[in-house]
Amino acid sequence: MKKIVMKKTLIAALVMSSVSFAYAADDSAIKLDTKEQRLGYSIGTMFGSRMSQDFSELDMKTFMAGFQDSFAGKEGKMTMDEVTKTIQSYQQEQMEKVQAEQEKAAEEAKATSAAWLKEKEAEDGVKKTESGLLYKVITEGKGDKPSATDTVKVDYEGSLTDGTVFDSSYKRGEAITFPLNGVIPGWTEGLQLMSVGSKYELYIPSDLAYGPGGTGPIPPHAALKFVVELHGIEEKEDAK
Repeated sequence: MKKIVMKKTLIAALVMSSVSFAYAADDSAIKLDTKEQRLGYSIGTMFGSRMSQDFSELDMKTFMAGFQDSFAGKEGKMTMDEVTKTIQSYQQEQMEKVQAEQEKAAEEAKATSAAWLKEKEAEDGVKKTESGLLYKVITEGKGDKPSATDTVKVDYEGSLTDGTVFDSSYKRGEAITFPLNGVIPGWTEGLQLMSVGSKYELYIPSDLAYGPGGTGPIPPHAALKFVVELHGIEEKEDAK
């Protein structure tokens, strides 16, 4: 019984705070002297914030009419079936809208990446592999070249097409070691072109990087630039 009373009190406070938001002409008329008033305002604030996020096109007048009718146990102006279908229809429309926006953003990202790669391909010294990977030799080393199953030690800096740096071992002050077959395809292929001691710039298409999903600071369909220095190839355990 106590729980039911508390639930009714909370709902009543919600209704009163919502009514105040919707209809009060003078905010100074709202009193926050008692704990019930402060609770009502607090719940109203939380509820209003959530509603504004989920239902930005909500009509406050009809919302309050439906809320009050339902709270009072009155027969509504719409059947529950109509209510359910109306909400589902709205949610479907919003999902389709979001999907359309995502598809548009994806196409724009693809176009931006393609244009950037085309510019890079036209630059002096840039070469292209059969897969579409672009690379430029900054310094050519004289050591061995790694295979796809080797573990290598490198320094690197990764950036987006607009020049934003998203990761850098140089800034951390420490080279990294990793198996070459455990990274993105553009790295697996690009590092095998390099001899130990080399420094290359790799211009990697999205399908050789993180693709349509992106990751962390890397957006979907992003072409990437990496400056990479190959310091060494780890000796294999069986060779030891």
